[in-house]
Amino acid sequence: MAESKTSDRLSTFLKSGVYRFEGSHAVFVDPVRVLNRSYTRFRVSPSAYYSRFFESKNTTKEPTISTCSRKRKRKQKKAYTLNERERVADQRHQEVKPLLLKAHEALLAATDLLKCVRNLRSDGCSPEECGDLLLPSLEQSFVELGSVWQAPLYEITLNFPQYSEPTDDGGSPIVQSPEQKVIPMFNNLVINETSRDVETEFLNSKYIMPRKSCFYMSDLGQIHDLVPAESNCGFNFILVDPPWENSSAHQKLKYPTLPNRYFLSLPIRQLTHTGGALLALWVTNREKLRDFVEKELFPSWGVKYMASLYWLKVNADGLLTSELDLFHHRPYECLLVGYCHGGAVDSECLSVFKPIPDNQVFISVPGDYSRKPPIGELLLEYVPGVKPARCIELFAREMIAGWTSWGNEPLHFQESRYFLRTTDK
Repeated sequence: MAESKTSDRLSTFLKSGVYRFEGSHAVFVDPVRVLNRSYTRFRVSPSAYYSRFFESKNTTKEPTISTCSRKRKRKQKKAYTLNERERVADQRHQEVKPLLLKAHEALLAATDLLKCVRNLRSDGCSPEECGDLLLPSLEQSFVELGSVWQAPLYEITLNFPQYSEPTDDGGSPIVQSPEQKVIPMFNNLVINETSRDVETEFLNSKYIMPRKSCFYMSDLGQIHDLVPAESNCGFNFILVDPPWENSSAHQKLKYPTLPNRYFLSLPIRQLTHTGGALLALWVTNREKLRDFVEKELFPSWGVKYMASLYWLKVNADGLLTSELDLFHHRPYECLLVGYCHGGAVDSECLSVFKPIPDNQVFISVPGDYSRKPPIGELLLEYVPGVKPARCIELFAREMIAGWTSWGNEPLHFQESRYFLRTTDK
């Protein structure tokens, strides 16, 4: 019976990209499989997504909970006194550490899953399902293009595919002619209303839009254009991945960051559906940032904190991407989750919302720098109000079917070099 359950979980994982460990608060996620459910004519390239963490650092030993290099051990002997904020951060870490270790143990015990994990980079689709890797285009800097005076003149071309529709009487299908739309690229809602993904063109580069999706590319000053005229047309799931100030992003020149005070101006209340919204916010492990979110940001947004969720990062061999106790580079990030009612959130409002289990752990092999795993669908059961949920991601760098994506580069990971074209046109 146990083997049958394991086989069922693995079979479900191969189709959905989500593996739920029995009797555990943890799940393993393959972002490629999850994202591929947003596409029909294209597939996310596993080799392009998993550009890091696929070189095993331990080729002779079985995976263990924690491994330490001699160099790191020598560094740990060096005396260092934590300041007050660092002590609070370390206390948070010590509280969540047993949960993370238990989640990691569940992964290491799932030997069938680990075999699949080692092949994730090449197992996104079979040769029968996928065709050629799309040719790479010249990477555009949307941040720079959106800031120049010519920005309102830039246009994007949407190439809707030719397809067939059956007739009502069951006769021969009617072949629809391909359609092309040319619309403004910046400060404009670009929509793919069809049930198929769409290939687009912008400045000699190609980008793939998922089915039933849209994006609005602008800077922070134009986000108010997304606020609906009526609150019952607002969003009931808001995912936020802010470009927090941090030295790593600055040194690697990966993306521009913003001071914390800028995020206070986000119109979260105005974006919220009249029936309320689930809000999920990615944060780093810096105590200064957690303090800012709890004392200033959530209160200004009208958000009542409900739970902390954790993303645990592993290599393809199941080992953690860094030592769990490494102070400044811990192998996990936090997702703070709460409810927003559009106005003040009191106990009466919260009583109509579904309780959110605290300390859930999502495990995955990371993709490119700062790219978060697509775990939004795992939170849909807690979203209040209308179904299907009206979802928006703020500061998005990629798109998902059915979602609205806003930011100054929501097409960043939609560039053709991240995709394969399927043989089924």
